[in-house]
Amino acid sequence: MQNRFAIIGAGGYIAPRHLKAIRDTGGRLIAAVDNHDSAGILDQYDFDTRFFTEIERFERHLEKLRRGPEDGRVQYVSICSPNYLHDSHCRLALLAGANVICEKPLVISPWNLDALKEIENETGGRINTVLQLRTHPALLKLRDELRFSDKSKLHDVCLTYITARGKWYGASWKGIEEKSGGVAMNIGVHFFDMLLWLFGAVTESRVYYSDSLRIGGFLKLESAQVRWFLSIDPEDLPFRAVPGKKSTYRSITVDGREVEFTDGFGDLHAKVYELVLAGKGFGIEEARPSIELVYRVRTAKRSPFDDQIHPYLAAIAARNKPEAMAGPR
Repeated sequence: MQNRFAIIGAGGYIAPRHLKAIRDTGGRLIAAVDNHDSAGILDQYDFDTRFFTEIERFERHLEKLRRGPEDGRVQYVSICSPNYLHDSHCRLALLAGANVICEKPLVISPWNLDALKEIENETGGRINTVLQLRTHPALLKLRDELRFSDKSKLHDVCLTYITARGKWYGASWKGIEEKSGGVAMNIGVHFFDMLLWLFGAVTESRVYYSDSLRIGGFLKLESAQVRWFLSIDPEDLPFRAVPGKKSTYRSITVDGREVEFTDGFGDLHAKVYELVLAGKGFGIEEARPSIELVYRVRTAKRSPFDDQIHPYLAAIAARNKPEAMAGPR
């Protein structure tokens, strides 16, 4: 029998990956909601999906199904709404009798995780989140290699993630830190999760620079020291950005060796869904360390530049006057 899904945020950027994952894992989408009605993508998956533009009517529909025959109830709600609404929509799904598959980040503020844990316990439902890099074959291989490496040595890691965004970004909810969590949260949280998953807990953290487009810093983890840099500015790319073709650069080096994980990056959601359906999804406690770390990064006072600064950030500083780098925090 097919698993029955509903989705919140059907018209958003990340929704197609979830819709494809639902189909690829044999699920059926029976309800969807988005406050914008440009949701024609649903026709690529099912002609019978009930669609709503008001969350209240969507919630009422799920409640009606919950009170009806068991074989008509929604079993999973996929959440692809703006970051600041994730915890509210998780509660809606749990109270409707469904389990949750929530896009990252699960929450913006770490204390909201405890509130979600309480609702989980009260309803008996399960919240799963999308920590897709934990399913990437190249990173799984790296993790296995690290288990047999010299435990007395700190690995030298350099993480770079630059994904070009246009001027629309700043005018949307993504450009409002209170709603998105800023660059560190919106584009960085799953990379921070990856680092913690690979190299262990944080023992030291510094942030050298942060503004609305980029952020960079240093982490000392149990088995690594990490220089990291995140940006949405096309000017920071090591090549000329070509809209729709070449606009993203991902790189992680470990002890000078590049770990290539760009290929297959867009196909990881189905693997996450497979784990969820097998009862092995990534839950609240798996998400907690990275959420807490990003909050720490977001609220940190800026540290003076030192020899641990990421080379991209050092280059930006070199080509700008010192006062131009004074910026926020």
